[in-house]
Amino acid sequence: MAVATVLFNIRQVHWGWPLAVLASSMYCVLFWQSRLYGNAALHLLLASLALWGWWQWLRGTRPDGSGLRVCRLSRRGWLRTAVACALLWPATGLFLQNFTDSDVPWWDAFPTSVSLVAQFLLARKFLENWALWIVVDVVGIGLYGHKGLWLTAGLYALFIVLCVAGWRRWARQP
Repeated sequence: MAVATVLFNIRQVHWGWPLAVLASSMYCVLFWQSRLYGNAALHLLLASLALWGWWQWLRGTRPDGSGLRVCRLSRRGWLRTAVACALLWPATGLFLQNFTDSDVPWWDAFPTSVSLVAQFLLARKFLENWALWIVVDVVGIGLYGHKGLWLTAGLYALFIVLCVAGWRRWARQP
């Protein structure tokens, strides 16, 4: 289901968003059982953001009133993206370290926080979402391997390939 979601996203087909809600709900349970609380919470948030993303792809507009289309972040957009990631990671890490029994709070916090930013960029059809997802997937492979979630680590390796394909396809958009 998660692979189908990414394939739909690559092709800019809005039906990937409801699949994302289902996939995120299922991963929430898996990650909670593995004491990856940040990732579990992330998938609850991703399910909510997927509903918003679905609406964005169906009805969203740019500030000038035009419909959503693939575009690139401005320098200011890159700066905001970097600041959001830089603020969310330590905030999430501190929360997980102080309020959960996670054995990997900082490693759990990184893909959690960067995924939220990447999901926002995807919903608004910014090309750079693919770059953030690749970073999330690389870190996720190590994290999930460490936790013994080898099928998930393998899935995230496949996601890297799909993200590169998505980035290339979206970059060719007029």
